[in-house]
Amino acid sequence: MKASEFRNLTSAEIEQKVAGFKEELFNLRFQLATGQLDNPQRISAVRKEIARAKTVLRERELGITS
Repeated sequence: MKASEFRNLTSAEIEQKVAGFKEELFNLRFQLATGQLDNPQRISAVRKEIARAKTVLRERELGITS
């Protein structure tokens, strides 16, 4: 998702997405440790998705509009 797509969601929906991404990241790390991970770049992509979502939440806290 792009940051603009996160901005169209409510804060509660963004927090749900972050929770889902964190769960996915946990599973990816578990697969990496057991040698079952097919796409290692997905770990980096999920981490960036979490960062984008948290950035939008923080912008809302500070009242920053883009």
